[in-house]
Amino acid sequence: MVQALFIHQNFPGQYRHLAPAIAQRKGARVIGLGERPNAVPPGPQHLRYPTPEGAGEKTHRYLRPVEAAVRRGQAVARALITLKQKGFVPDIICCHPGWGEALYLRDVFPDAKQLQYCEYFYRPAEGDIGFDPAQEVTLDEAARVRTLNMTQLASLEATDWGVSPTLWQRSRYPAGIRARTSVVHEGVDAAFATPDGPGTVKLPDGHTVTRGDEILTFVSRNLEPYRGFDVFMRALPEILARRPQAHAVIVGGEERGYGRMPADGRSWKALMLEEVGAKLDMARVHFTGRIPHEGLVALFRITRAHIYYTYPFVLSWSLVEAMGCEAPIIGSDTAPLAEVVRDGENGILLPFFDHARLADAVVDALANPDRHMPLRKAARRTMLERFDLHGICLPKQVALFDAVLEGRPGTDAIPESEDMP
Repeated sequence: MVQALFIHQNFPGQYRHLAPAIAQRKGARVIGLGERPNAVPPGPQHLRYPTPEGAGEKTHRYLRPVEAAVRRGQAVARALITLKQKGFVPDIICCHPGWGEALYLRDVFPDAKQLQYCEYFYRPAEGDIGFDPAQEVTLDEAARVRTLNMTQLASLEATDWGVSPTLWQRSRYPAGIRARTSVVHEGVDAAFATPDGPGTVKLPDGHTVTRGDEILTFVSRNLEPYRGFDVFMRALPEILARRPQAHAVIVGGEERGYGRMPADGRSWKALMLEEVGAKLDMARVHFTGRIPHEGLVALFRITRAHIYYTYPFVLSWSLVEAMGCEAPIIGSDTAPLAEVVRDGENGILLPFFDHARLADAVVDALANPDRHMPLRKAARRTMLERFDLHGICLPKQVALFDAVLEGRPGTDAIPESEDMP
């Protein structure tokens, strides 16, 4: 039977469902390799590679991510050589190419099939870079961004097939890579992300919120402009002023996320509270930090308005989970969010930088929950029809895995004529 290797610096990463599913096959041997464990699922054997050194201070700044990736690729290659010496030779390798782990796979295991995860290809326009009109994309910045892709291009040149979670994310890649990339989302467990469950949540600060309260939620791994945190905070004083019973629950860390930190070194939370904090009733603003997954889904079940904004970038799993819980989605009209949320059908989409319109939409959702119920029901239907883990996404992942393993063209590939621009 199959010997499979899954590589992700935060294993299992995007393989948290696929790797265990393959490991359940009779006679299969599945190894997950990563730098640090992250809720490792049962089934695969988990191994770690040593944390590599970063780039040198004298390295050209364009090349620092590339040098760090090379060092990571070397660390992975050394770990794989040890595995090979112990008799493990994979039939197929699944790997994320973004950090360098895939650079030397073909050199260590030349006969193994490869299925790589095409998450995001950087470009100096029509994506996250330059999306904020206040950000000037100089030639220097455009060159830096173009250089960021060197690691992925070297890795994907050697792969058999790729997979992207959304059409738009796939569309960012060069045509030759798109032609060998399927669109399959990781999926959401519909039995976990469900509106059914307790209607009461106790927050870390001791405050208890219920399904009957006027609760609005904002969730991001880190509170930062990439996910619209600054826009949300500028809308919040107006929302709380017009809805005196409303409470805002804000979930996320204060570390650096996808974008840059403020120039003075503070967190975006500190910066935005300095700007609007005096206008807020802080007794009704609850910053939770990061919370357990179960607590996050519990919030999705009781919120009256869930704000999900994003630069044109990668789609968060939390958005799909919120839809599964019938949370009323108020989002930004940006890719790839607009692939999932249709304005007026299963949520509301607004111009990203218009915080006044965001305030109006949230106030309406808080004041008229019954009127928003059809959107909430439609949001869950969308999740079930397109993102249900066990009914749709995992079977597609397994089918794609098998196709690549057997040397066939990947399943669910969309012809170039149907590709997004």
